[in-house]
Amino acid sequence: MTAAENVCYTLINVPMDSEPPSEISLKNDLEKGDVKLKTEALKKVIIMILNGEKLPGLLMTIIRFVLPLQDHTIKKLLLVFWEIVPKTTPDGRLLQEMILVCDAYRKDLQHPNEFIRGSTLRFLCKLKEAELLEPLMPAIRACLEHRHSYVRRNAVLAIYTIYRNFEHLIPDAPELIHDFLVNEKDASCKRNAFMMLIHADQDRALDYLSTCIDQVQTFGDILQLVIVELIYKVCHANPSERARFIRCIYNLLQSSSPAVKYEAAGTLVTLSSAPTAIKAAAQCYIDLIIKESDNNVKLIVLDRLVELKEHPSHERVLQDLVMDILRVLSTPDLEVRKKTLQLALDLVSSRNVEELVIVLKKEVIKTNNVTEHEDTDKYRQLLVRTLHSCSVRFPDMAANVIPVLMEFLSDNNEAAAADVLEFVREAIQRFDNLRPLIVEKMLEVFHAIKSVKIYRGALWILGEYCSTKEDIQSVMTEVRRSLGEIPIVESEIKKEAGELKPEEEVSVGPAQRLVTEMGTYATQSALSSSRPAKKEEDRPPLRGFLLDGDFFVAASLATTLTKIALRYVSLVQEKKKQNSFIAEAMLLMATILHLGKSSLPKKPITDDDVDRISLCLKVLSECSPLMNDIFNKECRQSLSHMLSAKLEEEKLSQKKESEKRNVMVQPDDPISFMQLTAKNEMNSKEDQFQLSLLAAMGNTQRKEAADPLASKLNKVTQLTGFSDPVYAEAYVHVNQYDIVLDVLVVNQTSDTLQNCTLELATLGDLKLVEKPSPLTLAPHDFANIKANVKVASTENGIIFGNIVYDVSGAASDRNCVVLSDIHIDIMDYIQPASCTDAEFRQMWAEFEWENKVTVNTNIVDLNEYLQHILKSTNMKCLTPEKALSGYCGFMAANLYARSIFGEDALANVSIEKPIHLGPEAPVTGHIRIRAKSQGMALSLGDKINLSQKKTSL
Repeated sequence: MTAAENVCYTLINVPMDSEPPSEISLKNDLEKGDVKLKTEALKKVIIMILNGEKLPGLLMTIIRFVLPLQDHTIKKLLLVFWEIVPKTTPDGRLLQEMILVCDAYRKDLQHPNEFIRGSTLRFLCKLKEAELLEPLMPAIRACLEHRHSYVRRNAVLAIYTIYRNFEHLIPDAPELIHDFLVNEKDASCKRNAFMMLIHADQDRALDYLSTCIDQVQTFGDILQLVIVELIYKVCHANPSERARFIRCIYNLLQSSSPAVKYEAAGTLVTLSSAPTAIKAAAQCYIDLIIKESDNNVKLIVLDRLVELKEHPSHERVLQDLVMDILRVLSTPDLEVRKKTLQLALDLVSSRNVEELVIVLKKEVIKTNNVTEHEDTDKYRQLLVRTLHSCSVRFPDMAANVIPVLMEFLSDNNEAAAADVLEFVREAIQRFDNLRPLIVEKMLEVFHAIKSVKIYRGALWILGEYCSTKEDIQSVMTEVRRSLGEIPIVESEIKKEAGELKPEEEVSVGPAQRLVTEMGTYATQSALSSSRPAKKEEDRPPLRGFLLDGDFFVAASLATTLTKIALRYVSLVQEKKKQNSFIAEAMLLMATILHLGKSSLPKKPITDDDVDRISLCLKVLSECSPLMNDIFNKECRQSLSHMLSAKLEEEKLSQKKESEKRNVMVQPDDPISFMQLTAKNEMNSKEDQFQLSLLAAMGNTQRKEAADPLASKLNKVTQLTGFSDPVYAEAYVHVNQYDIVLDVLVVNQTSDTLQNCTLELATLGDLKLVEKPSPLTLAPHDFANIKANVKVASTENGIIFGNIVYDVSGAASDRNCVVLSDIHIDIMDYIQPASCTDAEFRQMWAEFEWENKVTVNTNIVDLNEYLQHILKSTNMKCLTPEKALSGYCGFMAANLYARSIFGEDALANVSIEKPIHLGPEAPVTGHIRIRAKSQGMALSLGDKINLSQKKTSL
């Protein structure tokens, strides 16, 4: 083992600019200084040894002048010093001086102060020399009976490590600890002793647990956690023991400690798939989510519930707990609420949908009165979407949901109102029986709508679905009410002129002009209160939109008026009434056209809107049957086509999900008999505790791809050339937020290289955690050096550096070999994700960083190029397969991905096949990338540029 790989338990930060002290001055301080000076000198010695200095001359000085001192700080520092100082001669024999140190340890183990005893026992856990430990065994045993729990606790740990490393020194350790455990009262001592028995002698641990299985609830949480671990291991290794311990796990679900409850629930799920067990575990998880205040804990436990739901047989049990799961909505965090609603929606069934809708309706009404929280609007949007999904899946619920949601059309938050509008549009098309209810409710809230976008949507719905004479007349009344006095131009000019006549109205002037974009007054003078009704009518919503120059709503109004007028003509037989209705509709359109051409609005009407309104006037003047068909039948048919395509897509994705979860067993699949399986084949009996520990250490054995080339060797980067005096190559292991560089250094010369140091520096959001320590390389020797790098954000990082070394006997300065750069690939942090089109558009508008990449490839097929980009960037295509299928000369697709740091990356691919250049011409076009951070946008662009061209194998 090289010096760099020696286990070091103590890491000390050293200021780099300080000058290292000389050995003579240190010796002087250690011999003649007072306690303070000796402490400082000892600290310096420790730091120098950690940095690779040997300092053999100081060993005896410290034994003679520092070891006898009784100062606690010095004693603590000495323990660190003895831990790191070399204790053997180069040929592996123990140094003679260490016998003196051993005697000092023995005295410390009998010291009256419990802190010194405990610290010494902790230090003994780190010793790897059996000769040093042998004389201390009686003293260590004696510490088990010390009055103070700190000493006893550490004595158990010391005995455990000594038993594990040198069993011959204390062969009766399990028996000793078992006896100790039976009589011990302190929770931490019991925990350490039980932990040792689990690993050293599992049978004894089980014997002890059997004797006290009914008192488990009274134990401390640290001991309970260890008991859960033992039961898990035993029951997985020997399933026949399950019945014996499952009741104990049930009891531990009632523990007062959240950690114990969480572990017990996880263990119970793996031990039993009985509905009662699953229900108890799920109930325990839900309690944890509600009681724990930390949002991260809530999200982790919610993930466990989602995992439970993924199991087909457990899903039925969880369906009964939907109402309990909804209690989590009391948490203000949006992410938790989002996950909870999604889980509830996945679990909802015809049995509990009614209760779910009642709870969600209450939540929606609650959000109406709360404005102080910034996420309220987003939460309301989430609730609206969930209710929408419920109504689509269970049509009987729509009648309960719609009246509540329609109130939100007048909401200030346009996003929530838009969601409601989309839902209402789908409901009115799908459920014929609800049409009268929806139209009636829509007419009620129509005048209160404040947003022009929502106003347009509401107009369309009213124009499309008003089918009775009364409803059509109500729509016309509402439109007239919303437009105000006509002709608009004359009435506005009169009002402008009339403001200056009577003296009392001069003070009202400013109040009249202060009209917000919603069409209401921002202020009102005292004089205006005498005529409030008149003031309100002065600038109704639609009039306000038009005077602000938003004439797109006028074009949509013209279409609505045309539809209802044509429908009125078919419903009413009297010519006079027909003509008067059509005339009124034409008058409204004409007055809007007149207003658009005048100088009153903030922006003049656009040519497109003029064309649209003129077309509608022409259609009404002619009233041809063809136009009647187009306006009143084709529009609705387009909507039904779109909705059925959307429904089909949802069904397809649900089918894929269910196929994923259905475990298919092939006829020729082998049957595994537990009695016949080898220990290493028990894949279903994986030790979760061991796996989580390995994952934390970054040692998880990921299943390699089937491709033999996709092995560890693919990630090896050559750092120097073969002809360099030092050859180096690095294996880059990325484990979420950490990068571990495993650098192989080979001395290719016939000289001994001293102080061979790997010096690294980073570029980008990377940070070197620790400086690799120097080592000595014999001729043609090699060594592995590990370096840790922390990652803070998703962007391409570069690690660069050099290797410096001294050649023994050479008079020249230090030699240096410059290393090649190591590029850290952004792909290790990016995962495909999905979002709705509305969210995509919103993010696209918000993100300030854009990177435009020109397509430069040798791929000739559009679809193939898109798949190649998806594969090389880890992004997900949001554009549905249907929209991309079929052959066409161009293609546009939206891509989305999210990093493990929660950063979003959007891309829009616009590509075409240049037909005029022949069938073999490569794809051309652009890819626009948008992200919140500059690094993400640039790094993704670089990645696409590097991997655009397809390499021929």
